[in-house]
Amino acid sequence: MIDLLKVDLHARLRVMTNKKARIIDDINAVRTSKKDLSLGKLNPGSLEKAALVYLQRFSSSRENLRKVLMRRVWRAVNHDGGDKNQCQEWVDLVVEKMELRGFVNDRLFAEGRMHSLLTRGKSLRGIRNHLHDRGISPDIIDDVLNLAEKDEGNLDFTAAINLAKRRGLGPFSKRAGGRRPREKDMAAMARAGFSFEVAVRVIEAETPGDLALMGRDDDDYA
Repeated sequence: MIDLLKVDLHARLRVMTNKKARIIDDINAVRTSKKDLSLGKLNPGSLEKAALVYLQRFSSSRENLRKVLMRRVWRAVNHDGGDKNQCQEWVDLVVEKMELRGFVNDRLFAEGRMHSLLTRGKSLRGIRNHLHDRGISPDIIDDVLNLAEKDEGNLDFTAAINLAKRRGLGPFSKRAGGRRPREKDMAAMARAGFSFEVAVRVIEAETPGDLALMGRDDDDYA
């Protein structure tokens, strides 16, 4: 199992490296001067290069990239004037181009962001809201989360454990003299979006080892 995970990780790293190299090549291929990238020189070329520079630094969904480019358009139009409708058409074309090249992929973005948020202790409700805010369709969100739960078990329980580790809640408390009051830990879990059942299960565990022994795919706590 570990060997398979290593192979999958290496494959993903190769894809990411190749993608970054292709983006850099495309940036160099777009002949746009710094002057053209200023607010007053919006054109398809400058918007394409702005998209490539952004994607070299950040992963993005299709809708998020569109919002990033449109903010650039609004600043330019408000500063120097221009045809908003024309600029919006350019943005749509650039986003479409980035998707066709494989630089933007909503499903891969959702998968990567989901795992990152789970590690940080984000509840499933919080993850859904986060992906929705970035323009990921409900169908993709449902599919990504459902497949992950089939492979990894109860994601909300896993996320709650991760939050408890990060915040020193329940059995992960490092306070001298014992844990914080149970009510405070439960309130922290509730604010993070976890159900009462999941919060109780994590906070009332005696030790981290007890949590490790619990069945994370127990439907009673989903």
